[in-house]
Amino acid sequence: MNGRDDEFLKSLLAAFRGEAAEHWQAISAGLLELERSPAPEVVERVYREAHSLKGAARAVSQTEIETVCQALESAFAGWKRQEWQPVPASFDTLHRATDLIQQLVEAPGSIDPGRVTQMKSDIETLCLLAPRAPAPEHVEPVMPATHGGETIRVATRKLDGLMLQAEEMLAVKLAVNQRAGDLRELRTQFNEQLRAEAPDPHQLRVLEAKLQTLSRVAEHDNHTIGRMVDDLLEGSKQLLMLPCATFLNVLPKLVRDLCRDQAKEAELVVHGGEVEIDKRILEEMKDPLIHLVRNCVDHGVEKPAERARLGKPARATITVSVTQVDGNKVELAVSDDGAGVAVEHVKAAAVKHGLVSAADARQLDEPAALALMFLSGVSTTPIITKISGRGLGLAIVREKAENLGGRVAVQTQAGKGTTFRILLPLTLATFRGTLVQAAGQTFVIPTTNVERVGRVRVAEIKTVENNETIAMDGKTVALVRLAPVLELPANSALTDEPVWLTFVVVTAGEKRIAFGVEAVLRAQEVLVKSLRKPLVRVRNIAGATVLGSGAVVLILNVADLLQSATKVRLVVKGAPARAVERKVVLVVEDSITSRMLLKNILESAGYRVRTAVDGLDALSQLKTEPVDGVVSDVQMPRLDGFNLTEKIRADRKLAELPVVLVTALGTQEDRERGVEVGANAYIVKSSFDQSNLLEALRRLV
Repeated sequence: MNGRDDEFLKSLLAAFRGEAAEHWQAISAGLLELERSPAPEVVERVYREAHSLKGAARAVSQTEIETVCQALESAFAGWKRQEWQPVPASFDTLHRATDLIQQLVEAPGSIDPGRVTQMKSDIETLCLLAPRAPAPEHVEPVMPATHGGETIRVATRKLDGLMLQAEEMLAVKLAVNQRAGDLRELRTQFNEQLRAEAPDPHQLRVLEAKLQTLSRVAEHDNHTIGRMVDDLLEGSKQLLMLPCATFLNVLPKLVRDLCRDQAKEAELVVHGGEVEIDKRILEEMKDPLIHLVRNCVDHGVEKPAERARLGKPARATITVSVTQVDGNKVELAVSDDGAGVAVEHVKAAAVKHGLVSAADARQLDEPAALALMFLSGVSTTPIITKISGRGLGLAIVREKAENLGGRVAVQTQAGKGTTFRILLPLTLATFRGTLVQAAGQTFVIPTTNVERVGRVRVAEIKTVENNETIAMDGKTVALVRLAPVLELPANSALTDEPVWLTFVVVTAGEKRIAFGVEAVLRAQEVLVKSLRKPLVRVRNIAGATVLGSGAVVLILNVADLLQSATKVRLVVKGAPARAVERKVVLVVEDSITSRMLLKNILESAGYRVRTAVDGLDALSQLKTEPVDGVVSDVQMPRLDGFNLTEKIRADRKLAELPVVLVTALGTQEDRERGVEVGANAYIVKSSFDQSNLLEALRRLV
């Protein structure tokens, strides 16, 4: 195959992957509809999607996808002809088929062919064993599905509008050429007067009149060109705008699968899927949104029996809504009608992990206490799985939102449910920025994060525990100089000690810090230029912009800036470095392979590790050699992990010792048993990630 054919095949496969993703998502969504109400028109639609995907797969020789689609097509054809009728278990098989198709599309060649053969067999068996459907008295004719809105990744209406705006720029080009010619002519005439022994007063007045006319025309051009550029920029931004439905469509199946795994029932309701947001924002917020929906199922929604006892419908409702606000912002809201957040549990978790003192926690009102949920390490569940338990998810949600110039808030009501609200900009292309100077350089801070700009007398700056503060509205606000936060040297041009200090109060979530700067210049619209490799991720820097003067100015990353400022404030001058004592962890595991693996992971993370071959060995060691924490398997001879934990909790000297259970037992009953016997964390091996274990130990030990 020559190079041209190879490139063509790559582009063909890329086009297929995009088309295939649309088909399997449509099949998955259709199955969810059929699970709720088996309408004939939905069966027809899903049947056609399977047929179309089969044909597309055949065209690019994706035989494995073709095989699965052929089986699905046959199943839906039989369903249409009333040859079989699905039962609840039927949908599990059909959903597994769509999952397999997704894997085959996204990672071709990585799937064992045996799985494809087995799936084909499972679908065929499903149709044979499912009950026969009664012959309908009357079947309404089904109209074929239609597809509106011709698109080529971008709606053609957007391209048409952008083309018209681009064509208008031709007039700009002609106008600029004309002004350049006028200026050249004026310069020539002016030079002639300079060379003359006696300048002609009349000619000078003519030149002055021409200059005045040219100035007026330039002002008009400036207004016209400015409007046209704004329109063209707005049209260009629209090319990156996608309806939220393009990434919300993965959520219904996610909720279904999570509920099936946890023996819960919930229906996902989506509002505002038609609202368009910048594609880059959608991509950044996809994982945080999925985490919030997972939290709804895992933490919020009760089991059907518990909901019935509370007088609630057995089937919970999870709502995701997208609403455009203030013209250039959008709100993503994720809510459930579950148990709500136990505020006291949040406070206790924050105190336990050393993030706030017990005295301070008691003084917090509900909004401030709920804000603790977004701190890394705060989790109210001892069960650590892929879904939750590490106390990182909400911290990442907040970080993502703040990095995009947004903010997160939470509301809850005991027994009624919880709502998370994320306010985001509609687009990343331009934003309002505040220009400040520090260390002789100019920087941009997103105006949405600027609470206030002001000045304070240097003599009025107070020092509390070796850190500077200022008084504002009767409250004490931390003060940090921007230059040292950015690790920049002081401006050598400033020699005299200033009487006044200019500051900018920057906020993100609950954080609020005043940054001392040399000057605040102005606020203006700025165009974001992303950093390129190898500077893709530079601490404290979000990007760059070019000012009208041509100067390149860095845009500050507010989330990083506040974190860096906190670290600067924690540095106490002259404090000697202290050696950190390594914590000791006892690993209890009967498998030598697993034991050595855990030992290696923990030692690499800086822990001192002792090992025990089972629960009895562990108890014997604990009585003679104190440790800071225990990591134990559950299924072991002589004394298993559950009983070991019970004995540790029953011993007065060991009762407070942190215990983490790491086991293959992943059923809900096993997890609940782990909590009942007193384990501080329960990590399921099927979702084992060493970061889960290390994060749990960091919080507990």
